[in-house]
This record gives sequence, C-alpha cells and structure tokens, in this order.
Amino acid sequence: MKNQKSLSPFKNLKSDIPASVVVFLVAMPLCLGIALASGAPLYSGLISGIVGGLIVGALSGSPLGVSGPAAGLAVIVLNAITDLGGFDVFLVAVVLAGILQIVMGYIRAGIIAHYFPSSVVHGMLAGIGILIFMKQIPHAFGYDKDAIGDWSFFQMDGQNTFSELGNMLGYISTGALVVTVVSLFILVLWDRPFMQKISLTKVVKGPLVAVTTGVILGLVFQSYSQLAISEEHLVRIPVASNMDQFLANFIFPDFAKGLMNLDVYVTAVVLAVVASLETLLCVEASDKQDEFKRVTPVNRELKAQGFGNIICGLIGGLPVTQVIIRSSVNQQTGGKTKASAVIHGFLLLISIIAIPTLLNLIPKATLAAILFVVGYKLAKPALFKKMYQQGMDQFIPFMATILGIIFTNLLLGIGLGMVVAIFIILRNNYKVSYEMEEIAQENGPNKTRLILSQDVTFLNKASIQKTLNEFEDGTNLEIDATNSYFIHHDVKEIIEDFIVNAASRSMTVKTVGLDDSKETYQRRVKDAFVQKEGQEIKNAHLN
Repeated sequence: MKNQKSLSPFKNLKSDIPASVVVFLVAMPLCLGIALASGAPLYSGLISGIVGGLIVGALSGSPLGVSGPAAGLAVIVLNAITDLGGFDVFLVAVVLAGILQIVMGYIRAGIIAHYFPSSVVHGMLAGIGILIFMKQIPHAFGYDKDAIGDWSFFQMDGQNTFSELGNMLGYISTGALVVTVVSLFILVLWDRPFMQKISLTKVVKGPLVAVTTGVILGLVFQSYSQLAISEEHLVRIPVASNMDQFLANFIFPDFAKGLMNLDVYVTAVVLAVVASLETLLCVEASDKQDEFKRVTPVNRELKAQGFGNIICGLIGGLPVTQVIIRSSVNQQTGGKTKASAVIHGFLLLISIIAIPTLLNLIPKATLAAILFVVGYKLAKPALFKKMYQQGMDQFIPFMATILGIIFTNLLLGIGLGMVVAIFIILRNNYKVSYEMEEIAQENGPNKTRLILSQDVTFLNKASIQKTLNEFEDGTNLEIDATNSYFIHHDVKEIIEDFIVNAASRSMTVKTVGLDDSKETYQRRVKDAFVQKEGQEIKNAHLN
C-alpha cells in the first residue's frame, strides 16, 4: 500500500487528470439535468458543478469525493423557488444554509457519519447502481423525455422509472442505439486485463475513447436519415456568443427580500440538514470504495460544503453536496487524490466558455453507456452474495435500502434502511441483554443465574421484565451484575421491585454486583473508556 507522501495530489496527476476528464463528461449533463429537475436556470447547475470542483474540492479532505448539485435536493429546491417567490430570494437561503453548515463543522456535527450502519451504506451504493442502470436504459435507446439527473421513481415528466421503460419502445433511435452498443463495447474492452497491460490505456481512459467515438459516429450518421441523431438526443449546454452573455447567466441573491422573509430561514435549515446528511452518507460510501482505505475528516467536509454553498448562493448556483455518482466515477476511472475533483471543476469552467458547441455534439447515448458500467460496478452480484453471507441482520437492511431508493428516492430509501437497521438492533438488544445458566447444588434446589450483559440500557427493560415474570414460584435465583459497566436506573428499579415481590412467591433472590459503591461504578466506567481509547485516538483527527 502506498504511503501518505506518495498519495500527494502533485504526485498522482497522471492518474487524476484522466479520471477528472471522465468525471467532467459525466458531471456536465448531470448538472444540467438536476437544474432542469429543480426548476432553476440551467446555468445554475453548471455553476454548482464548477464551485463543487474548484472550491469544495480544494477545501475538502476527501480523497475521492466529488461535489456538485444533488438530485436529492431537487424537490426541495423546486418547491422553495416557488414558495419564496423567485430564484434570487432562494439564493439567500442557500447562503444561510452554507453558514449553518460551517457552524455544524465547528461544533463537530460530522460525527453522525459514524452512526450509519455499513449495511445501509452498502445498500445505498447498490441501490444507486441499480437506479443508474435503469434510468439510463431509455437514453441508451434514444428516448430522452426525462432529463439525465432525475433519479426519483416518480419523474418530473409525470412517468415513473418502470413506465418509462415501456414508453421508450415507441421512440427507439437506431443511431443512438448503435452509439450505445459501440460505446459499451469500447468500455468493456478497455477493462479487459490484456488491455490494462498497454501503457496507452492508463493515460487514455475508455470513457474518453467512447465519447470521442460517439461524437464521430454522430457526425457520420447525419448523412444517413435512418441513423441521424436528432438534437434532443445530444448534450445541450447554453451557448454564450460573448463574455457579456456569459456573465449575464450569473444571478445574485436578493438580500433585501430574503432576510425579511421567515420562510427563507426555514428553507435554509432544511437545506443545511438535508445537504449535510447526503454529504456525510456519500463520504462514508466513497471512503468504502477507496482502495487505500483513507478516512475523510467529516467536520472539515461540512465546512468545505458550507463555503461552497455560500459561494453558490452569492453567484447563482444550486446548493451542493458530495455526490456518490461522480465520486464513484472518479474512483472507477483511477482517481487517486482530490486533484481530480478540482481539475474537473476547471474543465467545466473552461468548456462552457471555450467549447460549448463541441460539447453539444456528444450523444446522450454515450454517457448512458458510461453510466451503465458505473451502475454495474456499484451493484455487482458479488456484493449481494457477500451481504447475504453476513446474515439476515445485514442483508435485510441492505435490501430495504436498495428497494427504498429504487421506489422512492435517495434520502427516503436511506431513511427506510436506517429504520429497518435500528429495528433489528433493538430486536437484538432485546434478546442479548443477559445470559442464563443452571447451577446444580448438592443441598437444596438448583440455582438459576441471570448474568447481565456489559451495558444494560432502558431498551432492555422489556426483555428483563418478561424473563423475571416467567420464573416459577420457589426459584432460587442469582442476578449477577459483575460484568456490567452500566445498568440503567429503570432496570435497577425493575429488579428491586421484583425482589420485593419474590418473597410472596417463595423465591430466593440474591444479587451480585448490583449494589456496588459509587466509587466501584466509576472505576468500571473509567475502565470502559480505557478499552475504547484506541478508537478515540483513531477518530481524533476528525476533531
């Protein structure tokens, strides 16, 4: 494994530059599609992509994460623009949301990232992979009624993910389908082991070759009516004929109206919370994909996102988050450091100024082919097998997250996965709060020992109460708390009440370690912290 010095951004440009080109090609239509889905000016999505690369990418400590406009915020943005009375007023909320995120970073709210179960994070990756694959099928066949970047099950065109698959059959474009097949062939070929041995393939990535080929095929097909690819099947970037027109696309916030509107503050809080949660989830997911297993400083990430959103709000961009699709593309195409995210921001800026006409020759079918490969790699069958082998406690939340993402949207899907994971934790907590053993005695009845676990919380009340009530009258019982570091007051109260009631049931009850002195209890708590010291040191950099 490489050491940290060899992972310097300046020493990995030969890997990061090719990766940044591919991320740029994928990010560009996503920025436009999310802006369209949000009911915002198209340039606002491009501005966010640029800021996500240049500003957030430079400030972030995430080695693979790429930030930009997020599909998960599209519905919130769409409703907010309408409710607040205009995009310029909405931008005030974006600025305030950025300030809140910086505050969250300083109060170390990023620690919440470590409470997402791995089953949910893996489910998020697989769910997004399947969703990417399904959403790109219509584009691959040349049916582009729904914008690239709309990831919700119920789409902004009034259809849903499955109905769109049926609708596309009546609008198949032969030229687009040919471009998809050729692009997929190139991408699969480029991933073959024998191709990886060729030095050229390490510099010129398969997606770049696929895009170039797609452009060439699109130009050739214009001479054949049956294969010609219409403009609606091509990337569409607004073209500014001069610098004045370009600068006119930047919209500035109306602070006079915005700061006097209470709804702006409510929107800012919603944006800050949702954007931060989506970012933290993506950080967890992108770190899991990192072959070097680096850990992103999450509080620094919140601050970086906050600065990015302040800039976006000031110059007319959509709110940004770290986004898993672009981050996954970055990792899968060989990105090694955050330089690839920053360079992709430069490419977005330069391209919309210098070569928008050339970019508008790229068929959406080629981009669909690239995303097919990304989606497959995120949801490989081997991942499902691995999660199944880990047991139902892992597999059920994993599948719940996947199904939630496919049939609702990213955030609701993750929420469903979290609910299922927490339910399983509570169920397990209910079952493992104690152990029981029978001890044979020469004189008198056998003794039953109830051994309490290390931590007995209020969540264990029900199981302990049920167990105590089920003991038969006359039982010789010993309640052993010598291994317990913490016993919640409610549980102690249940045991005390049971001891009082036991006399009327002819039961003999003895407790061990339950009535230790305060000093002994404090010693045990101190010992528990010492045992966890290694983990605390590991997470110290997050502070």
